[in-house]
Amino acid sequence: MSLTGVPILSILTFLPLAGVLVVAVMPGSGPGAAKRFWSVGLAVSLLEFAISIPVLIAFDPAVAGMQFTEHRAWIESLGISYSLGLDGISLWLVMLTTFFVPLCILCSFTYIQKKIREYIISFLLIETAMIGTFLAMDLVLFYVFWELMLIPMFLLIGIWGGERRIYSAVKFFLYTAVGSIFMLVAIVVLYFHHQQATGEASFYLFSLLDLHIPVEMQFWLCAAFFLAFAIKVPMFPLHTWLPDAHVEAPTAGSVILASILLKMGTYGFIRFAMPLFPYATHQFIPIIAGLGVIAIVYAALVSWVQPDIKKLVAYSSVSHMGYVLVGLFALNMQGVQGGIYQMLNHGLSTGALFLLVGMIYERRHTRLMEEFGGLAKIMPVFATFLMIATLASVAVPGTNGFVGEFLILLGAFKSYPLLAIIATSGALFSVIYMLWMYQRVMFGPVDKPQNAGLSDLNWRETVTMLPIAVLIIVMGIFPGLFLRQMDASAERFIHTVKSRYQTYVALEEQRLPNGHQIALWTDLIPGEPEIREGVSPTHGGR
Repeated sequence: MSLTGVPILSILTFLPLAGVLVVAVMPGSGPGAAKRFWSVGLAVSLLEFAISIPVLIAFDPAVAGMQFTEHRAWIESLGISYSLGLDGISLWLVMLTTFFVPLCILCSFTYIQKKIREYIISFLLIETAMIGTFLAMDLVLFYVFWELMLIPMFLLIGIWGGERRIYSAVKFFLYTAVGSIFMLVAIVVLYFHHQQATGEASFYLFSLLDLHIPVEMQFWLCAAFFLAFAIKVPMFPLHTWLPDAHVEAPTAGSVILASILLKMGTYGFIRFAMPLFPYATHQFIPIIAGLGVIAIVYAALVSWVQPDIKKLVAYSSVSHMGYVLVGLFALNMQGVQGGIYQMLNHGLSTGALFLLVGMIYERRHTRLMEEFGGLAKIMPVFATFLMIATLASVAVPGTNGFVGEFLILLGAFKSYPLLAIIATSGALFSVIYMLWMYQRVMFGPVDKPQNAGLSDLNWRETVTMLPIAVLIIVMGIFPGLFLRQMDASAERFIHTVKSRYQTYVALEEQRLPNGHQIALWTDLIPGEPEIREGVSPTHGGR
């Protein structure tokens, strides 16, 4: 399938925004108004997913660089361009976004009873922001979409959230905004450094990749980017906003937060921070990998003692995102592919868990495990979906979670064996707390009279859960279908970071006194000799 000449990425990005305009001008009175809002929101999100399918089909997995690119001047005097592109790393994140938004709208029909027009507008606006973030190749354009995401998410938590919604919404906004401000400063510094070095004004990523950034400057710029992305992941100890946001957000808000928004942080590391600042990145690897392992173990232990099911899932989300960081910063093929795959896995399994917690909360208006028991006898369909999501979360072979964690640990063992061994304990802890949760909620006697009359999932809830369950199994049994699309792009990413790092090392050795040698981080990585010999320093291409 050819999409030549079709601005497909712009259509994907701004179709939800067109839906926002339609919903905004629709008549808001009468008994059928709410139904019309839901219908238009669902139709636009389904159309967005349908349009993303040809992109997946037409995508060429053999091409490592950007595809379906769109590049034109936006604010020419400042060197700001409208640049969009898609590669094997961003492809599946875009697909994950278009897949989940209609499910989130579908699951909200009965739960959301007020300000429905505003709710639909918020969801379609955040879809535009998320898609744009994954496609933007100009740093200013990326920053605009990155910041745009804050507004609808703030509203989703602050208007339709729980009792402490205002506190959680403000906390989420402040944490993310602080990191974003530092990143904006770093972007401006990069811009002026590029202008001074080349005489040209540009925020275009691939122009900046051709730039030599002094090592001393790299550390500060890298730290600013890392802070913004670390908060979004969220990385320990910057994670404290996430459990509050998850617990207070409406069900669909928790799903979109866990499934998509957290991935914007790890995507930022891959797309911008690590290639732009390879020397500083290599110096930060032990710190980032160590914090990732701490998050895996710490959040798993905290999950173990949670009485609230949603809070348990929230902390488990922090733990599983720690695996993604460990994989990406292993900087080898297994680790990077495992990290990207785990981003998708986490979106599916954690999104499914939040959906199911929301469905049971609608029936009982409580999330405390002690209030349940024996639900498998009266809600067998619910129990089946919860078991599939639970098994995926604990990485049982045959589910998507196993493939991601296996690749991550394989890559981590090659790069930092001790940290990999410690990270493995997190998998054991997740088995304990997830199966403990399932046992308390699903098995045993139905000793609460309020539970005896609970209804099983209806057709709408079943339709919401079924595609997620199918994908969990398909990704577990046929991972090659998904890994194949990211092979070339992941390899190019690793080569770009390592070869550019080698270039900086060579320059620094020339600058330092004779006889003084810089220790390569890759000297600590067994089985990775290719960056020390046989590879010429390049900028990784476009």
